[in-house]
Amino acid sequence: MRLLACLACALGIALASSPAPAGDFDGSKLLICAPVEANDCSAGEACGKGTPDDIGAPAFMRIDAARKAVIGPKRTSPIQFMNKSEDQLLLQGTELGYGWTIAIDQSTGKMAVSLVNNEGVFVLFGACTVP
Repeated sequence: MRLLACLACALGIALASSPAPAGDFDGSKLLICAPVEANDCSAGEACGKGTPDDIGAPAFMRIDAARKAVIGPKRTSPIQFMNKSEDQLLLQGTELGYGWTIAIDQSTGKMAVSLVNNEGVFVLFGACTVP
């Protein structure tokens, strides 16, 4: 699960400093995101709640949908799948044996992230803002 935490570093998630227009979260602009809550779950055990720092997630990351990349302080992860619906932007990829999904609410910038392998899952919550 620690390796998954490192992947979380590359996928840092979102804390909005000020509201932005709805169109800002549709993938057309670069986003700065930061995690604010983290959960570490394994089969048969209660999920542990903590801060993103507890699991090694970064304070901030960038999402560049145009370049299909999630950019963290230690590595860049390619976005392999992107879907834009009426209310959310959904991004997915794989790295280091893990699958990840980022869902961003297009009207608020709030974000949920999952990082999963066969041993467990990290779930992070936060929000994004436009730099």
